[in-house]
Parts: sequence; C-alpha cells; structure tokens
Amino acid sequence: QVQLVESGGGLVQAGGSLRLSCAASGRFFSINAMGWYRQAPGKQRELVATITSGGSPNYAGSVKGRFTISRDNAKNTVYLQMNSLKPEDTAVYSCHAEVRRTLLVTTDYWGQGTQVTVSS
Repeated sequence: QVQLVESGGGLVQAGGSLRLSCAASGRFFSINAMGWYRQAPGKQRELVATITSGGSPNYAGSVKGRFTISRDNAKNTVYLQMNSLKPEDTAVYSCHAEVRRTLLVTTDYWGQGTQVTVSS
C-alpha cells in the first residue's frame, strides 16, 4: 500500500510563510505528477500547484508568485513553500500523487490533509 504523509501546516499571520512537505512511502515503481490541493470551509477543493516528475511546475493564478512547489525524487517528497500568505489561503491542504505501482498500473493517492490558517 502507498501512503502520503504531510507535515508543516499551522497558524501564521498574514504576510508570513509556511512550508508543507509530503512524503510517499510503500511499494511502487515510480511517481508521476505530484501536487497540492486545498479546500476551504464551504468551498470546493481547488488545485494549488502541481509538478511533473521532470520538475515542471504549474500554479493556480491565485498563488503564482507567492508559492513555490518542488520535489525530491530520491526522497519521493514534494514541498510547497508558501510566502506572503493571506487570510484567503486558509484551508486544508492535501497532497496528491500519481503513483505508478507497476509498469502498467497507475493509481492516484491522497494525503490526509494538513490545516493552514492565516490570521489577519
């Protein structure tokens, strides 16, 4: 079984920074895209940022220029550096990974979510 374990959430004042980490563990062949999504109370889950296995990032317009996604393939870990945080960034942030369990089988996995709260 594959698990994604997140860390790094918390409470921060507006303008502050946080860094989220998500490590994949278990038996698998490789990991394709990884990414971060968030869901605020009463809203649908939305994409924050994704990154390909080759390191190409993609960002939601609302976080571009403030957040940076990166990954360490040797550690099967994806990071999200969040700077200039705003109260509207408050949400549960969840990690996603497209895991190639075998050469022929690819499965989506999600982390349990970590709360990020930005106070004004």
